[in-house]
Amino acid sequence: MSITLPPHSKMLTSDFIFGVATASFQIEGATTADNRLPSIWDTFCATPGKVKGADNGEIACDHYHLWEQDIKLIKDLSVDAYRLSIAWPRVMNEKGEANQAGLDFYRNLLKTLKAEGLTVFVTLYHWDLPQHLEDKGGWLNRETAYQFKQYADLVTKELSEWVDSWATFNEPFCAAILGYELGIHAPGLTKPEYGRQAAHHILLAHGLALPIIRKNAPQSQVGIVLNMNRSYAASEKAEDQFAGLMRETLDNQFFIEPLMKGQYPQILKTVAPQYLPTILPGDMEIICQQMDFLGMNFYTCNHNAFDSEKMFKDVKNSKTVEYTDIGWEVAPHAFTELLVNLHKQYTLPPMYITENGIACADNIIDGGINDDQRVRYLNDHLNALHQAIEEGVDIRGYFAWSLMDNFEWAEGYSKRFGLTYVDYQTQERTIKRSGYAYRDFLNSRKS
Repeated sequence: MSITLPPHSKMLTSDFIFGVATASFQIEGATTADNRLPSIWDTFCATPGKVKGADNGEIACDHYHLWEQDIKLIKDLSVDAYRLSIAWPRVMNEKGEANQAGLDFYRNLLKTLKAEGLTVFVTLYHWDLPQHLEDKGGWLNRETAYQFKQYADLVTKELSEWVDSWATFNEPFCAAILGYELGIHAPGLTKPEYGRQAAHHILLAHGLALPIIRKNAPQSQVGIVLNMNRSYAASEKAEDQFAGLMRETLDNQFFIEPLMKGQYPQILKTVAPQYLPTILPGDMEIICQQMDFLGMNFYTCNHNAFDSEKMFKDVKNSKTVEYTDIGWEVAPHAFTELLVNLHKQYTLPPMYITENGIACADNIIDGGINDDQRVRYLNDHLNALHQAIEEGVDIRGYFAWSLMDNFEWAEGYSKRFGLTYVDYQTQERTIKRSGYAYRDFLNSRKS
């Protein structure tokens, strides 16, 4: 089983970038080392019943200590690029001053990645807000957006020499809606109005940071990473069609429309004004600034039936389809459709697929991990991406999620997304069949 693209694919040209991705809290561990402050995820993990198995990020993949070994692992996969995130609580103290020990960790990591010839994509915020800021209201507090601007200023001044691409945020939807509206993620709050206000402040923080990053890192690209699932109606019934539209509006358009058009979806004013945040004069101009790229994370699709209270409810696909170990539908066709639709709706900047991957029930048998489902998933989604590019979408690169198995948020260590298997007792890394298939595919481009 292998990964192949049509021989004429633009994704096989030398300027298309292939990489792997990780995030700080999911792999680093060392949550109290070198003056790192507590984050909202440390607190959430310590709250009974929030994370499966009462798992936490205290050790994770111990990347904080094993980073040199992990760079060798990245090189072993023959990728062009590596996407990582910076832990805000690691690099600043409560007064907003630099924590040099934390900055040194990232400086050494980034320098070595560049010395190894890798293109480096850095995300400033992948959900690990310092707990002291959450204590003052977190993303519900407008002041946090200005604190983020200071953090972005510090980090890009210190580290931009070794970074090719900066993303302000990873998945504002998850940080805001899962964290403040649905309570599935840290900080675990559960009010619709909280979720949308948190989202507005995150988008505001993005806009405030953009010109600062540009000033400090004029040679780097600057953008943001959104996550989107393709939303379908459960049936042809008018009310189900409406449900699909509202899911699409609240999950996807609510985040991209402010960035591209400086407004929240107009339909909400009429149909669901309770989902509109408080906006101060000038906010939308700050949010809607030109970006060098848009990152897109894609995993699955959803199906929606009408719900009289919440407008839509998730239902299973009525057809027989394949699911992943985390219960997500495998839907490469939805990947193509999502990208092509966005291309028709907006004048998009160049795009990178910054995450795409699958949780499988992986086990080591005779020293190997035969994750054929992941190989199929990668092959089918890379071909779906090829199709979107054929239909005119400007996509410049693809990052597989993830370099290695890691802390999967509310799922703890129960779900494995890695191209590399991690034995959490010994911290031994073993490349899976999918990792070798990805490597073979990448090496075949050069032959």
